[in-house]
Amino acid sequence: MLRSYDQVLDRVRSGGRVTLAVASAEDMEVLRCVAMAREEGICDALLVGDPSKIGPMAKELGLSDLPVIADPDPASAAVTAANEVREGRAQVLMKGLVNTSDFMRGVLNPDKGLRTGSLISHLSVFQIPGEDRLVFHTDGGINIAPDLEAKRGILRNALSALWALGYERPNVAVLCANEQVNPKMQATVDAAALVEEWGRGEFGSCVMEGPIALDVAISPEAAHHKGIESRISGQVDLFLMPNIETGNVAGKSLIYYAKAQMAGLVLGAKAPIVLTSRAETARGKLYSIAMACLVSQGAR
Repeated sequence: MLRSYDQVLDRVRSGGRVTLAVASAEDMEVLRCVAMAREEGICDALLVGDPSKIGPMAKELGLSDLPVIADPDPASAAVTAANEVREGRAQVLMKGLVNTSDFMRGVLNPDKGLRTGSLISHLSVFQIPGEDRLVFHTDGGINIAPDLEAKRGILRNALSALWALGYERPNVAVLCANEQVNPKMQATVDAAALVEEWGRGEFGSCVMEGPIALDVAISPEAAHHKGIESRISGQVDLFLMPNIETGNVAGKSLIYYAKAQMAGLVLGAKAPIVLTSRAETARGKLYSIAMACLVSQGAR
């Protein structure tokens, strides 16, 4: 179990050096995060983009020794950076100053990208003040209204990441508005189907419950008051969201009301991908890099 981002940083440092490939690296905020990651001792980096723009920024940040691959066109730089990961010269891919759709097209390029055939999904990580563990949410960033098959893919991606992070048997809550299966609430039908499949061993090593409401998943007291017996209440590692709205609102509520620190990564490709929001703090971006590095180390 991971209890804090400090623990994540410590584990990455002891797990062997990881190289980060940055697509369209001519972005001061991204390069500042790369500099922080190097100072923390968690990764090296190679930069892809316009050398005439990257050079002065890198010099200012003490990154002049990093290799720069010249590819001034942002869309092309995304393909080039993805190919560096594909060829094993880097282990983690990070988005720089490139449009997200162009970046993802580079990731999924059939010849040079990181396509695996798996669904691409987003995993959010939260360190919440007062809590004794990191908490994982999926998917509040990519898949808008996943059907049952998409939820299977999202779950498999997230579980693979948690296993790589050292969780041998993570607790998974398939979130819904309540615990009753209601044909008018598709999320409850999907949750029951996923838990039935888990019972047949289709999701590997984890403990899964659903449909389960957020209060029951978080609070053993709430479970007791509602007369619900749960093996995971108060000990959930991974929350599977029914749709992107729920994931987005839940995540932002933790950040802005509970003052949680978020990290995030994109899963389902041949390597972890760091794709952060412009609104994300520098520390948040650093922690996203660290989580991606730790997943990469654990997947080797």
